[in-house]
Amino acid sequence: MAQSFDPATREALMDRVRFYRDLGLTEFYRRPVDAALAAQLAAQPEAAQISQEDLPIPPRKPIPAPPQIADAVPAADRAAALQLIRDEIGECTRCPLHKGRNKLVFGDGDPAARLMFVGEGPGADEDAQGLPFVGKAGQLLNNMITAMGLKREEVYIANVVKCRPPGNRVPEQEEGATCTPFLFRQIDVVRPQVLVALGATAATWLLGARQPLAGLRGRVHSLRGAQLIVTYHPAYLLRDPRQKKEAWADLQIAMRELGLKPPAKS
Repeated sequence: MAQSFDPATREALMDRVRFYRDLGLTEFYRRPVDAALAAQLAAQPEAAQISQEDLPIPPRKPIPAPPQIADAVPAADRAAALQLIRDEIGECTRCPLHKGRNKLVFGDGDPAARLMFVGEGPGADEDAQGLPFVGKAGQLLNNMITAMGLKREEVYIANVVKCRPPGNRVPEQEEGATCTPFLFRQIDVVRPQVLVALGATAATWLLGARQPLAGLRGRVHSLRGAQLIVTYHPAYLLRDPRQKKEAWADLQIAMRELGLKPPAKS
């Protein structure tokens, strides 16, 4: 018989479950669970606004990344090169995500940016507008960029998948494997000096292996000629503002690699 909990205890347990998910710890799901609690988690109204960072990262190793483009595209030609990739994607029907899509979300920002952010996938606002990170999480990301001494139009932003997963769930293996070759081509065209992976799912697909977020943060990884920094997804920071200090520490690593100093306070 499933154990019954009072509302306060139930909410505390749900918070603890989310906390462990964010750390990439999922083994505890093998224990017997409270079916009523699981149903309540699934039915929460805010679930559609939660980032994929709140869900387990992909269970299988992503496919190997395609070979890097050997020759750098001249800065003046990068916008056109990105448009060629977008044209090749077209009105994509390569995986099931297209069935619920409103607008495909390709990328946004400076085609020759020194700094590039990669998230997991579009949310409801992004699906409606066709641009990455334009909802509440996007507003926080804009603030993070400003704190680094940059403007949003000076960076480039993309996602692992180009169409919104149902309910903002984590992209499935087929979906990520279909979209990431286009993402890597975007990276090769932009040629950022520093990449910032926003969340465990983005880090998993970029690095090609399933690892908890805690083991990836705080150090510099190498990817396709760029320095890769891993931090929390802004949607997670909205839910747990206590981690903003940790995310700022990650961004300071990126700033160090870029030779940036935070803007002076007025």
